[in-house]
Amino acid sequence: MADCYQNGIITTLHNLKQRSLEDMEQELIQFSQKKSMALILPSLYSELEGEALPNIVQELSKVKYLDEIIIGLDRADEAQYRAALDFFKPLNQSFKVLWNDGPRLKAIDAKLKAQGLAPTELGKGRNVWYCLGYTLASEAQAVALHDCDILTYDRSLVARLLYPVANPNFNYVFCKGYYARIASGKLHGRASRLLVTPLIRALRKTLGPNEYLDYIDSFRYPLAGEFAFRSDVINDIRIPSDWGLEIGVLSELNRNYANNRLCQADIAEIYDHKHQDLSPEDAAKGLSKMSIDISKALFRKLATNGVIFNQETFRSIKATYFRIALDFVETYYNDAKMNGLTLDIHSEEQAVEMFSRNILTAGQSFLENPMEKPFIPSWNRVISALPSVLNEMNEAVRLDMEEFSR
Repeated sequence: MADCYQNGIITTLHNLKQRSLEDMEQELIQFSQKKSMALILPSLYSELEGEALPNIVQELSKVKYLDEIIIGLDRADEAQYRAALDFFKPLNQSFKVLWNDGPRLKAIDAKLKAQGLAPTELGKGRNVWYCLGYTLASEAQAVALHDCDILTYDRSLVARLLYPVANPNFNYVFCKGYYARIASGKLHGRASRLLVTPLIRALRKTLGPNEYLDYIDSFRYPLAGEFAFRSDVINDIRIPSDWGLEIGVLSELNRNYANNRLCQADIAEIYDHKHQDLSPEDAAKGLSKMSIDISKALFRKLATNGVIFNQETFRSIKATYFRIALDFVETYYNDAKMNGLTLDIHSEEQAVEMFSRNILTAGQSFLENPMEKPFIPSWNRVISALPSVLNEMNEAVRLDMEEFSR
């Protein structure tokens, strides 16, 4: 049974397991009559061949309140795009597949690139950004987004994610999902448990009281890839194109909205997905790259709030982080042991050691590249520069689907 405790400054909506999914879905159907809803699925083609996405499509086919599903498809050639159109046919909602590697959308990307407005890095951030732009051209008023590698997926996840922003009696414009990272008898979620939370605590201890750090520390799972929002949120947010996406989105919401317009919701009892390798030998891969990108995202946001960093500051942050993170390893081991879960202290401390090195690497990169532009421009800016871009995207997706679904 979940508790009702409200931690931090962001409203937490718990799953007290007193309400059936069918009852919530019936209410969402009523909401959808006045407020159309859409779902964004950023996907690699390889995920169509994996274990998770076929079940996700099967579960989503049972959802009656979604008007549209927007799939951002990366790393697909023509034959794979054709296969993707067939793959998603079981969906009972209208669906659109953005073939990001196709000639039509690549031409739009080139046009944006010529204006300095295109994402500079391939990856999930770029995929999500184009899906958000396409969503602006649709009529959806409430939009959810979740990953395509969720092995334990059932349709209650999207219902609980959308409900807070779809309910007209609620004031929320954004909902962040959270869940316990427990699967196969193990405690997962190393990047959140062993990097983000202890780093936030180390930054607070090193820099002193800070409202932004209090805000991020209020989220139970700040790196969750699942969130929902009202469509007017999209226009003015600037997101990173790298692994800092989730922290970047939270930072933009903190900049644009009062805390009482934001919430987090318990969306899954169990959650398992593709696990990233630690990759301590290669800072360009796995959790190693992720930890650098996330750390830089936090440092950039603090700098925009007036925090001054130097090499001595980052050395202090690293040392403070290391001690706090090692204490967390013991805490999580005890929690896992009491609940009959396994947790390898050696591998946990290896992760902490790598994260501590990468915090210093991220700090050094931040100091050496003060003019770095990590954020993708807001769609407000893009539309101002190229007023026809949304219509062009809509037409490109329509023509692709007409041509290749025959």
